[in-house]
Order: sequence, then structure tokens, then C-alpha cells
Amino acid sequence: TTSASAMRIQSNGSNGTPKAAIRRRRGTQSQQRGGGNTFLDQKLILGLAAVAVIIFALGLMLGTIIFGSPQESHASATSSVSRTSSLNNAASSPLVAATSKIAVSDMQRLIMESAAAEAYEEEDHRQEEEALKHGDKKLALHLRGALVPGDPNYNPHHHIDDALEDVDDPLNSNQEIVGGEEKKEENMIENMHHQFAQALEHEKHAIDSALKEGVNKLKETAAGVAKKVALRGAVKKDEITGSLPQHYPYMRNPVPKDHDFTKYEPLGGNRFIEYLEGDSPYAITDSLREQSDNLARSRRVHVLNAMKHAWKNYKEYAFGMDELHPISHKGTANWGGMGTTLVDSLDTLWLMGMKDEFWEARDWVRDHLSHDNVGDVSGFETTIRSLGGLLSAYDLSGDKVFLDKADDLGAKLFKAYDTPSGLPRGSINLQNGRAHNFQWNSNAYILAEVGTQQIEYRYLSKATGKQDYAEKSEKVFDILDKITPEDGLLFEKLKDEGKGEASFVSQKTSFGAMSDSTYEYMIKLWIQGGRKEEKYRKMWDKAMTGLHTQLLRKSTPNGLAYIADRNNGRLEHKMDHLACFMGGSLALGAYTDPSGIDSSRAKRDLKTAKALTYTCYQMYARTKTGISPEFVKFSIGDDFEVPISAPFYILRPEAVEAFYYLSVLTGDPIYREWGWEVFQSIEKYCKTEYGYGSLHDVNNPSIEPEDKMESFFLAETLKYLYLLFDPDSEIDILNKHVFNTEAHPVKIFQN
Repeated sequence: TTSASAMRIQSNGSNGTPKAAIRRRRGTQSQQRGGGNTFLDQKLILGLAAVAVIIFALGLMLGTIIFGSPQESHASATSSVSRTSSLNNAASSPLVAATSKIAVSDMQRLIMESAAAEAYEEEDHRQEEEALKHGDKKLALHLRGALVPGDPNYNPHHHIDDALEDVDDPLNSNQEIVGGEEKKEENMIENMHHQFAQALEHEKHAIDSALKEGVNKLKETAAGVAKKVALRGAVKKDEITGSLPQHYPYMRNPVPKDHDFTKYEPLGGNRFIEYLEGDSPYAITDSLREQSDNLARSRRVHVLNAMKHAWKNYKEYAFGMDELHPISHKGTANWGGMGTTLVDSLDTLWLMGMKDEFWEARDWVRDHLSHDNVGDVSGFETTIRSLGGLLSAYDLSGDKVFLDKADDLGAKLFKAYDTPSGLPRGSINLQNGRAHNFQWNSNAYILAEVGTQQIEYRYLSKATGKQDYAEKSEKVFDILDKITPEDGLLFEKLKDEGKGEASFVSQKTSFGAMSDSTYEYMIKLWIQGGRKEEKYRKMWDKAMTGLHTQLLRKSTPNGLAYIADRNNGRLEHKMDHLACFMGGSLALGAYTDPSGIDSSRAKRDLKTAKALTYTCYQMYARTKTGISPEFVKFSIGDDFEVPISAPFYILRPEAVEAFYYLSVLTGDPIYREWGWEVFQSIEKYCKTEYGYGSLHDVNNPSIEPEDKMESFFLAETLKYLYLLFDPDSEIDILNKHVFNTEAHPVKIFQN
């Protein structure tokens, strides 16, 4: 900085002024001269002072132009450049004109380099003084730096110092100047003028060389930072003395079609820390969006290949079965024999452009799918996977085969709503219509199950004209609304209390298992209905206020945001992978807030959405496989840990779901970057010869995948990853479509 340059000039002064510095270095010699030389002494002192002032001014201008003031080093580079330009007219100074062309980000890098150089210089000066004490003049000269540009030890910050010290000749201080001959004094002054003229000429060359060297150093520094970014994916806050670069620094090259995923190594956690608190650190420009889209298209190809790999083996070994086992390559009917993987994957095939496979699957649905002989199934799982899959396939293709099958399935499932309260029971026998709750849950209703069927039944009602589907399913939220606590946070278990009435029978609140998607459907039902049904939006907003005041916490030491569980009034500091859906839902709620995206509530929710999603990304990045466990526990001083009871990964989608929503809504390419890391880890550690398998322990890269591939891997995980990298998709989450909790999109009612 400017003041730092000045201090280097004055480094040997007793009180920091150039004049005092000269006087001190000359010892008591002026007192040894006779009184007859007073005029010459005055001329000498005045001449030296004048030259020192000139040199100081040059150093001040050079330091200000290149490095800015200490205060400016923590301000934005843009304001620093503008202040410098206002003090120096580029038209009148070639040096100013040249430095005015340095980019904002380069100016910040130069400030960083200057701080490092200053530390080295201070150490050199200390060693120089030590060398002088021990009489090693050669070493001292070396440490002071060469006086001509081009020498590897040349440093323009030392050069003015060197000129002054050469005049004072500290290395020859034992050669005293005595006598009073006027000619000797005149010769001495002439020689000094000559030396100063040479020094100033050297300084002119030094300034030119310094500028060139500075620009080259900027390029080298930028290249070094780019390399660090490629390797670490982060610009750490302690690497930057000021605001972050204005331009997004993580743009990669397009991925080649023959990319080898087996060579991928997870890059580790604690990166991209500028996103930790939910900030938006970089300007999202049209140019950046275009670059991101082009990169995304090259990655989209590989997600498509993953789907083709899974579907090819499903078709060959398990077509029409509920699941394919990805190691034994066997098919099973573990969901009642309803072709669950096929039906769950229909819209994925459509959206990925696999139309031949889509129509082949449609033919199977038309000719072979039957629900008549199916026994007990989970009403919730069958609704979101199979009913949702059929409705989405109908919505996208318009083929009535899917609507007819959906109506048939819906009519059978809907018998679960015949209860005293109107809440749907958890299990339903499709063959005889008998329904019951689960004994393992004390026959209680589960919040997530009763509150996560309405998008499907409302759409089915609209498409078939059968109002019963909508009316009965919507009554669930009427019941929930009446018993919602003051903080808006619902408990996970309920029981009947008569017609249209229910009560909670537990005191546990969570945004993870058994509760999660009921909150998701609050905001999505409001959107599905054209943003007109205020009940759903009010329930959502009330719950989000409760989330922020009661459950939202930050880890130590790094401040990762997470949503704690609450049981009997006490917080449990854990967060399920399932809860990562909230990153997407909070963002969706913020962008559709009736008060506008700039309202305080929307800003709060969007910031939390981003911060939670960063935490979910860290749940992946901090494991040895780069893949998240089922949940994490937060502990004091260690952020979070993978619990012994839940180190597994079952190909869940919630984190990449959040990446997708935030990518679409904010346009920030970082979410595509995180999604690409996750996908590469899935390709390396979960891919098998016949599909993709779950992981038993995400911190053990040597263990082979398990022989299990859930249908939601194709329906959700691969779909969200593909859409994340698909800037050309027909899906419009703000204006046209709403996803059910199984990632099946259907059009909102106003369209």
C-alpha cells in the first residue's frame, strides 16, 4: 500500500521522516565540518531534502496507483480504482493510463501479492541489519536487492531506499569526510547530483519494469488461483483481503463424451465457504448463464447415459417387475407386482428424450398393468410412486391409457380415506379394500403419509371430473389446520377424534422422516391451485416462522445451518438427508411469496434455503466417497459426524432436488457444480454391471455396492440430476408445473 511504501523509504529513520533518516545515517559528520562551510552544508541539506521529497512523492504515487491505501485494501476494488483515477489523470500520465486498464479482479490479486511481498521485504531488512552487524557487506548488498531491473533479486520497493543508502554509503561508514576545501565539497555535491540523476533514471526504468512485472504477476496469480479452484473448488476467505471477486470463478471446461468416472476422487469438504451462510457472492449475468448452460449440456449427456445403463438392464432382466437387483440382475415383485420401477420412470424417460423406451413402456402399461390382484400396499408410497407416475405420464404425453390406469388405481387406494376422522390409513389391500394403520407405529396415523397425497388426488379429480378425490383428500389439511400449534410446527403422529377431528399423540417435530413432505405439500398445493387457496400458504408461512425461531441452528465451529428435531420440548441435533428437500421448498416459497421476492420474509427464506443446501452439500463432500449418509449428528466443535447407526446411502434424491430448485430459481452455477460432484461419486461408487446399488458405508470406499436399487433412483435422483443440467427442459416450476414428492411433474390448474 501507499503508506507501506513510505515506511519502507523511511525504514532507517529515527522518527519516520526522510530528513531524519538521512541525518541519522550520516552520524555526526555535519558537526565535524568547520564553521566556514555553513553555506555549503545548508545547500547540501536542502538539496538532499528536495530530492528526498521528490522521491517520496514518486513512491507515494506509484504505491497509490498499484496498491491503494490500507483502508482500500478491505474495500471493493471498484471503488479503489475509481478513487485512484480521480486523483490521477490518465491522459497526463502513461503510468496511470496503463494501470487504469488493470481489471478489478487483477487489482485485488495485486493487493494480495503486495501484502505477501511486504512480509518478505521486512524479513530481508532484518537479515540485512544482521549481516551488517557481522561485517558481511556482500550478503547485505544482496539482501538489499539489485539496483537494475532484470536481476532476479531486483525489487522496485527497495530501489528508492537503495539510492539513498548508496549516497550515505553505510557500508563504508568508517571513511569519514573531513577537511574544508571548497572544491572537494563542490565535487562531492556534483557527484551526489550525478548519483541521484542515475538513481532517478534507474527509478524510471524500475517503474516501467515494475508495471510490466506487476501485470505479468497478476496473470500468474490468476492462473494460480484458477488452478487452486480446479483442485480445491474454493476461494478461502483468508486468501482475499477484501471483497470476493465479482465474477464467478468456478467455471469448468465442457466434459468430453468419453469422460472416465473411475478416475474421479472426491475433492473433500470445507470448500466454497463463501456460500456457507446463504449469501450470493457472485453476479449472475446473462453471459455467465450462457457459459453455465453450455457446460451443463456436456454433463447432461452423462446423466442420460446413466439412465440408459439402468434402463437397459431393467428391460433385459426385470421388465414389468417392481425392482431390478443391480448385482444379481434379478427382478422382484416387492411392491405388489405393479411394475413400480417402470411406472415410476415413465416421465424420466419422456423428459430425457428416450421416447422409444417411453412408448414401449406405455404398451406394457396398456397391455399388462393390473391392480386387481394386489394385496396390502403402502397407500402413501403407492400414491406418490405409481399414481403420481401415471398422472405425470398422462400430463406430458396426453395418452389416455395412463389416465385410465390412474383412475383405476386411485379408486382402489382411495378406500383408505373411509375412517372416522377422514384421515387415510397407512396400508390398503387393493384386492378387497381393507385398510389399517401399522402396528409398528402403535396404529397411529403418520403425518407425512396423511399430508402427502393431495397433489395427486386433486389432479386426478380435475382430469376425471370426480370431485370426491379432491374433496376428501383436502379435508386432511382442514383437520391439520385446526390442531396446528402456535409455532406452526406439527407433530408426527395422530389419532382419530371423531368425524373431521383428530389429535396429536406424540411430541416430536421433525422435517425428516415421518413428517417431511406434509410441509412440502403446503407450499405446493398453494402453487398447484394457482396461488389462490390462502389456507395452504398461511400454514406454510406459519410453519416457516416456527422453523426459524424453534429449530434452525448453526454448527460449531464452522456455522453450518441445520434443522434440528424437537422431542418433548428438547432439541435433537441431527438432520436427515430427507430434510434436504427444504432447500428447494424454501426457495420455491420465497420466489412465490405474495409480498414479493424482495420482502423480508422471502429474503429470510431464500437465505436459509441456500445455507441449508450448502450443509447438505457438505454432508456429501466430507465423506470419503463424496456421498451422504442417511443422517448426520451435529456435535460441539466438530460440525457433524456420521453416526454408526446410519452410515448408509440408498440412492436418495433430496440434496440434488434442492440443487435443481436453487439452480433454476437463482441461476447460480454453483448448484450444478455440486450436483456434478455428487453424480461423479455415484458413478464411481454406486455403479454396477447391471445398474446402481446402495452403499453400506459412505466412509468406506472399498466396499462394493449392495444388491438394491430403489425405483426412486430413476424417478427422482437421475431425473433431478438430468434437469439440473438441462437448460432446454419444458418444465417450468414457477409458472406451469408442480412436482409431487416423488419428482413427478403435473401442470398447475390455471394452465
